[in-house]
Amino acid sequence: MRGAALSLRAAASGFVIFLRTVSVIQGQNGWGVTFSSSQICALKGSTVEINCTYTHPSRIDGRDTTVEESFWFTKLQGTVPVDLRTDSGYAGRVEYSCSEKSCSLRIRDLRESDSAEYKFRFIINQEGGRYTGSPGVRLRVTGFQVQRGNSKSHKTQLNCHSSCHLPRQTSYIWYKNGRKIWPKRSLYSDTFNSVDSYSCAVEGHDDVPAPPVCGYRQSCNRVMYTNRRICAFKGSSVVISCTYSSYYTIRSKFWFSPERSHQWQSPSQPEDLSDSQFAGRVQVLESERGRSTLRITDLTESDSAEYHFKFITRWFEWNSSLPGTTLTVTAPDLKVQVISSPAGPQLICYSSCLTDRSPFIWYQNDEKIEKETSPSYTGYVDPADSYSCGHEGHRSVPVYAPKLPFVLISLTGDIMRDSSVTLTCSSDANPAAKYTWYKENGDPDLQPLSKDPQLVFSSIQSSDSGEYNCTAENQLGRRTSKSVFVDVKYAPRLPSVSVSPSAEIVEGSSVTLTCSSDANPAANYTWYKENQTLIQGPEGIHHFSSISSEDRGNYSCKSENQYGEISSSFVSIDVQYGPRLPSVSVSPSAEIVEDSSVTLTCSSDANPAANYTWYKKNEDSPKASGQIFTITDIRAEHSGNYYCEAQNRRGRHNSTLQLIVVAGAGKSAAIGTITAILLLVVPLAVFIWIRRKTSLTQQSSGGKRPDNGGQVNLSEVCATQRQPAEQDVELHYASIHHSVNQEEAVYCNIRQARLHGRTEDEDEEDGVDYTIVKTNNTGHAPGQASSLLGT
Repeated sequence: MRGAALSLRAAASGFVIFLRTVSVIQGQNGWGVTFSSSQICALKGSTVEINCTYTHPSRIDGRDTTVEESFWFTKLQGTVPVDLRTDSGYAGRVEYSCSEKSCSLRIRDLRESDSAEYKFRFIINQEGGRYTGSPGVRLRVTGFQVQRGNSKSHKTQLNCHSSCHLPRQTSYIWYKNGRKIWPKRSLYSDTFNSVDSYSCAVEGHDDVPAPPVCGYRQSCNRVMYTNRRICAFKGSSVVISCTYSSYYTIRSKFWFSPERSHQWQSPSQPEDLSDSQFAGRVQVLESERGRSTLRITDLTESDSAEYHFKFITRWFEWNSSLPGTTLTVTAPDLKVQVISSPAGPQLICYSSCLTDRSPFIWYQNDEKIEKETSPSYTGYVDPADSYSCGHEGHRSVPVYAPKLPFVLISLTGDIMRDSSVTLTCSSDANPAAKYTWYKENGDPDLQPLSKDPQLVFSSIQSSDSGEYNCTAENQLGRRTSKSVFVDVKYAPRLPSVSVSPSAEIVEGSSVTLTCSSDANPAANYTWYKENQTLIQGPEGIHHFSSISSEDRGNYSCKSENQYGEISSSFVSIDVQYGPRLPSVSVSPSAEIVEDSSVTLTCSSDANPAANYTWYKKNEDSPKASGQIFTITDIRAEHSGNYYCEAQNRRGRHNSTLQLIVVAGAGKSAAIGTITAILLLVVPLAVFIWIRRKTSLTQQSSGGKRPDNGGQVNLSEVCATQRQPAEQDVELHYASIHHSVNQEEAVYCNIRQARLHGRTEDEDEEDGVDYTIVKTNNTGHAPGQASSLLGT
C-alpha cells in the first residue's frame, strides 16, 4: 500500500475515520473484489458503512453467469462463512445495500465487540462459482477517553485520547461538570477541584463524548447514561437509565426533556416529567443507590425526544450541556428476515428500531415457542410451517414457503396466432417468491424460459403451443404449479403436396398423393384434378391402387378449418406407359400408281413418346426409323408385309401392313390381254362342254332345247367353281372386265386356298391393314383390270 491517507467522515449518528482510503483489489481471471478502504476506525455508538465492488466472468462454459447470493462475514463455522445477518451479536444492527457489481454493509450502534476484519463473499449460478475478497476491511471501534496525568497535586494535565489516529487539525470540545469550556486542543491543563468532572469530544460530533472522569478524586459530580440512543415502538414502553454521583448530599433529582422547555414556567428551570403531560405514564425507579431509571409507558410518536437526569445539592446543581439519552418512537416494523445458509434457512427478527438487547417472542403456526427470546431463531425451520416474531405486544407478519402456484392466462377465448398472450404465475409466499417459467418438452434438464412472474408472448406463434408450468421459490421452499396447455389456433398454412413414389410413375403402379398443411384445429382436405373435385376428408390422401394414363394431369388440394382456407399449387402427375397398338395409315389412300410416292405413317399413344422403326417381313435390317416411312418411285418389288414398331423404355408394340404393288402401264397391257384371253377361253370351253352335256341330256329326255338363246350362264359356272373354293381360309379378290361389250360386265370372285409363305407368327401380328394397288392399261382400250389383295 502506498501513501497511507487519513480522513474524517460524518456518519448518520457518529463519525468514521478512514485510516487507509487506498483501494484494495484482490482478484484473478476475471474474479475480484475491490474495497474502498482497507482500515476503518469508528467511534462506539456511531454508524459505519463499508463499501466494495466486485467482478466475475460474464460467461462460463457457454452459460451466462448471475449472482445468486452475496453477504458479509467475520466468522467461519467450520470452513463455511457465517452471514453477519445471522450472527445474533449483530441482530437488528446490520443492513445490506447491494446492486449489480457493488455492495455496502451498514452497522449502526457500533460496539467495541464489532472490531474485526470484514470480508465480502459472492456466489454465482455455476458449479464452484464462489469468491471471497481477502484480505478484507479491518474495522476498529473505539471511544474517547479522558486520560489524567500522574501528578498528585491539584494541578494536572488531561488528554482527550482515542485509539484512532486523528488528523492534527481536529478540534476538540471539553466539558467541566457537564458544561462546555474553551480549550479546543486534545490536551487540557487546570487546577482541579475534587468535586469536578471532565469530559471531551470531537467538535461537530459531541453526541459521542467521552465518559466523564473525576479531576482529582474518585468521587465527584457526574452523570453517565446507560444508552445514548434508544428506539421503541409506538404504544410500547421504554426504560431509560443512568448512574450519578455527587461529592455533596443530593437534595432532589428528576428527569426532564429540553425539547419541552416551552411548557416550563421558566425556560431556565427544567420541570419534572411527572408534572407534565406524562402524568400517569411516567415512573421513576431507584433500584440501587446512584442509579435512576425512567419508565415511560404507552409511547406516542410525540414522546420522541432527548431525556436528561438532573440532581441538586446544597452547593451544586447538575445542569449539563452534555447529551443525554435520545428516544425515538416509531411505528412497529418487526419482520422476520430469512437468510440462506449451508445449514438451512436462518430466521432473524429484525427491526430498524430494536437491537439484540430487546426481548423477543417467537411463534410457530401462531403458537408461542417457549424459551425463544433471542432475535435469532435457533430451532429447526420446517418448510410446511409459518413463523413470526413479536415484541411488546407487536407481532411481525409470518414467513412461510410458497403455496401451490397457479397460472392465469390473459385470454379467455381461443388463442389466435400473432395475438398477445400473457401467462401470470402467482403464489402466496413470504418472503415474496421468485418465479421461473418452463415449457415441458420431455427433457429432464429443462432450461428456464423466464424468471419473471409473467411470461409474455407479444406475437404468439404455433411453435409456442405446449404445456407450461412455473415454480415459486423463496428461502424457505419451492413449489411447482400444475401444467397449463397453451393451444394456439390458426388458419391452415400453404399446403405441401407430396407424391409417393417420388420417382417416375408407371402405369399400373400404386401411387399416393398426400396433402399436408399446418393448421389448428386440424384441416380438412379437398383434392382437385384440373379444378374438378375428387375427394374430401380429414386425411389429405388420394390413393391410386393401379394408376392409369387417364389419371395423369394437374392435381391440387385445399386445406381449410373454421379460421380460413388455402389451396396448394398444382402438382403434375405424369403416368408413363408403353406404346399402345400402333395405328398405320397409307397416303394416298386412293389408288396408288406405279412410279408414284407412297407414305406410310405409324402412330401410337405412349409416354414417354415412342420411337418408331419400320421393318419389311423377312428382312433383318430396318427399312426406316421415325413415325413416317416414305417410298418414292414405288415398284412391284416393294410389295410385301411391312410393320412398324413403336418403342419406349416402358415397352413396345407393332402393327403390320401388307403392300402389293402391280406392274406399270406397258406391262399391264400385256398382262391384261393375256388375262382377258384366258378369261374368255376358259369360260367358253366350259360353256361348250356344258352345252354339249345339256344337249345330250335333252336328247335323252325328249330332245328339248334350253331357252337361253345360246347364252352362257356364267353365274352357274362361277357358282360351280365357287363351291370347292369356299373351304379356303384366305381370299384373293379380282375383278374382270370383259371388253366385248363395254356395257356388260361379268364378275367372278376366285378364292385361293392359302397365301403361301404365311407363318404362325404372322397370325399373331397385332394388326393387318389392307391396301389397293391399281394398274392402268393405257395402251389397251377399253379393257381394264384391277386387283385387291389382302390378308
